[in-house]
Parts: sequence; structure tokens; C-alpha cells
Amino acid sequence: MNVIVTGAAQGIGFEICRQMALRGASVLLNDIDEIMAQHAAARIRSEGGNCQILAGDASDVEFIKRLVQTAVTRFGSLDILVANAGITTFGDFFEYQPDSLQKLLDLNIRGNFFLTQQAALQMRSQGQGGRILLMSSVTGQQSHAYLAAYGMTKAALQMLAKSLVTELSPYGITINCVAPGATLTERTLDDPDYTSTWSRITPLKKPATVADIAAAVLFLTSPEAGHITGQTLVVDGGWTSVSPSPY
Repeated sequence: MNVIVTGAAQGIGFEICRQMALRGASVLLNDIDEIMAQHAAARIRSEGGNCQILAGDASDVEFIKRLVQTAVTRFGSLDILVANAGITTFGDFFEYQPDSLQKLLDLNIRGNFFLTQQAALQMRSQGQGGRILLMSSVTGQQSHAYLAAYGMTKAALQMLAKSLVTELSPYGITINCVAPGATLTERTLDDPDYTSTWSRITPLKKPATVADIAAAVLFLTSPEAGHITGQTLVVDGGWTSVSPSPY
């Protein structure tokens, strides 16, 4: 399998690349930070995986086209896309500024929309089907204070997956979302209270690991999930069932 994963130099995206590469996939790792991407790919290669990089902005449509073409040139085809790149901005709704919203829309919606389009065009031309996975969030399902704008973009990705079933299914292309809840990553571990807070309010008594999220992605992009499309798989330890606020 030949795979693109965006936003993948660390955290969830990195673990997805790592797990896929160690299972025999050829992975093109994308991140906007080239140095971090190089280190990430080197680590995966040191474990025996086939991982190459193409650094760049996954909100830029011309770069997106180059990303897809690079995967095809290097690996021969594109079989799986994991659209993981995204940004999070917190903000009081009453004070939220246009520039912050525009940055969210450019990457989380516009970039992922056209990345999906370009990947699907390539998969259609190959005639062998494919798998597209969009990374959503529990904030696209449940209210979360100070994340109204971010949650709106993540809900949009869930609707995009559902909407594209009609157009992609005739070509054997499935499209699904994974919606992570609280997850231990380099970014969230900067908060010394993160683990204890989310352990307290998550029914399974702990936040997810990046391996938990990667496992869901691997399933939905596997042959075993070939009859699943238009769906969102929530991986949150039960948080959306009760939804207590961390504040």
C-alpha cells in the first residue's frame, strides 16, 4: 500500500505513519516543518519502515497537487490518504477574530477538501479503489468551551465524508473520519494538568494514546473495512457519552 499522511512529523500523524510503514506500506510523510519531518522519517526508517517526506503547506492547493503527484512518482500509485493536518485555535466566541478563523478555514476545511479531491482523482484514474481518512475531533460532535470555531471545522469534515459517499463509492473509494478525544501528544503534555484532568473526566479513566488513534485509522483504511464508508469513529474513552467539561 502507498500512503500519504499530512501533518505527520509528530503526535497522531507520526504514529499513523510509523504503524503503516512497519506493516509494509510505503509512506509519504508531510509536514510544514521540514526539519521535524526529516527526523520523523529517519526514526521510522531506523525501525525498518519505508518512509519518505515532502515538506510543505497542506492548505496550499498547488502544493497539494504536487504532494499527490510525488507519491505517485515515488511509489507508483496512491492507495490511502490520511488527511491529518489541522490547527487548533482556542478563543472566547465574543472576542474571536477574523484572522484566527481564516487560518482554521484555510487548512482544516479548504486544504483538506482539495487534498481529498486530488487524492480521489488519482484513485479514480488508477481504477483500483482506495481509502480516504479525514481526522476530525470529538469537538465536532459535542460542545467544548472556547473551541466553537475549531469544532465547526471538524464537524464539517464529518459531513464531507458523509456527503462524498455518493460520488466516491462508484469508484471503490471509501471515505471515513476518526474523531479523537483527549490524546497524549507532545503538545498536550506541555500542560502539566492534562493527564490528570482528562483521566478524571473520561469514563475509561485515561486519555487516549497516539497508538489508540492510529489503531482506528489502520482499521478504517484496511481491507477489513472495505464495506464501511461515510462514517465517523469516535475514539475518546467514552467522553462524548457524558461530556463533562475539563474547566
